[in-house]
Amino acid sequence: MSRSRSPVVPGWFDPDAAEFHLLGTRCRACGAVFFPREEVFCRNPGCAGGELVEVPLSRRGTVWSYTDARYRPPAPYVSDPDTEWRPYTLVAVELAAERMVVLGQAAPGVSVGDLEVGAEVELVPGVLNEDAGHTWTTWHWKPIADGRGEAP
Repeated sequence: MSRSRSPVVPGWFDPDAAEFHLLGTRCRACGAVFFPREEVFCRNPGCAGGELVEVPLSRRGTVWSYTDARYRPPAPYVSDPDTEWRPYTLVAVELAAERMVVLGQAAPGVSVGDLEVGAEVELVPGVLNEDAGHTWTTWHWKPIADGRGEAP
């Protein structure tokens, strides 16, 4: 049986693109770039523009902040209480070209001990959840290997 695959949030990234990247929008009037995407109006309070175009965002950036999520969040967070909680690492990354900060999970196997503020990371495709019939895809941040081929 084949599993169906879909992005956890449609329109935030294209899981089938040749080069994986997040999708934002840019205002044609002022040049401001947004993530998540905007479809209706420019979020820049000083701009009355409304013509927005889809743009791929930088695949690399620097760690702005990070933390780990060791405990299951309380309600209203939705999760199956019968499944084991798996801690994960959250990373806030300042995108290289756009200079905006985007939050995401660290790639599997990356812990807070592998990160430091200012370290370079890259965007990689990931899986948020899967069951017998479906896989929900997402993005992860992964430290970029140094010149010796080792992750920091």
